[in-house]
Amino acid sequence: MAHQDYRTVTVSEELEHDLRAIVRLAIAEDLRDTVDWTTVCLIDDQTRGGCQIVPRESGVAAGVAMLPWIIDEFDADLEQESLLADGEGLTPGQPIARLRGNVRDLLTSERTILNILSRLCGIATLTQQYAEKISPFSARLYDTRKTTPGWRLMEKYAVHCGGGHNHRSGLHDGFLIKDNHLALAGDADGPMPAGRAAARAMRWQAAMIDSMQAPAIVEVEVDSIEQFKDVLPQHPNIVLLDNFSIELLTEAVSIRNELASEVELEASGNVRIDTIAQIAATGVDRISSGALTHQATSLDLGLDWFDSTAS
Repeated sequence: MAHQDYRTVTVSEELEHDLRAIVRLAIAEDLRDTVDWTTVCLIDDQTRGGCQIVPRESGVAAGVAMLPWIIDEFDADLEQESLLADGEGLTPGQPIARLRGNVRDLLTSERTILNILSRLCGIATLTQQYAEKISPFSARLYDTRKTTPGWRLMEKYAVHCGGGHNHRSGLHDGFLIKDNHLALAGDADGPMPAGRAAARAMRWQAAMIDSMQAPAIVEVEVDSIEQFKDVLPQHPNIVLLDNFSIELLTEAVSIRNELASEVELEASGNVRIDTIAQIAATGVDRISSGALTHQATSLDLGLDWFDSTAS
């Protein structure tokens, strides 16, 4: 089945902008317009050295491509050498990058570099674990907007590195009608019917898409088979099946296949590492999980020093 999709977060000016903003905040947290007192006290300003970023556990690389931006924001006198690419597997003890240059700069930027890469590698690693569970099926794995404020593009980039797909990056990226919209758009008779809301969004999209003022995707969330049957005749791009049981997901797929085969079905809610394969087996096209970002733990990375003058 051909499908429309939200844009993938890749290395871009937009990603660089957000990463640099986070690094500037990290610099403010550590230095507050002063200096790294311990390093300045003990290390001569002409001392040169080198270190390697080394994983202490297996995982997936994410954030290596951002190292030059981090170094630049620190205005650090450092040279960086990437030893593998984002998306590649990490082996404990095998360096992913080398940094050479002014030791004061290395020490001052060390924690920010490790914090960012550890977080992103952790998300990529968890995403890969989820993706592997559904690899026998046709369903695609998606993230959500349940991201750390300010980190959204970086965390979605990490999901991409781990083999997942990106759901909308923000409210500007698509129509996604949810139960709160229906409740607040309703009247004295109750919430707006999901089918009516879907029809309105489809009309808005059709009226504005040629002028590039409206996003390409209309998605509608439903929480019952009755709502699903009301929405399906409007042929939105995607129907999100929220907290459906396995039996109801299977029923929804059967109804969709019979009546509107071009509409994609997305399962969301109660998606865990131990449930995702069962969800994928129902025949849904997409599975979205906030766990990829809000339950990921940072991967253990360290800096190992080496003799940078050795051949």
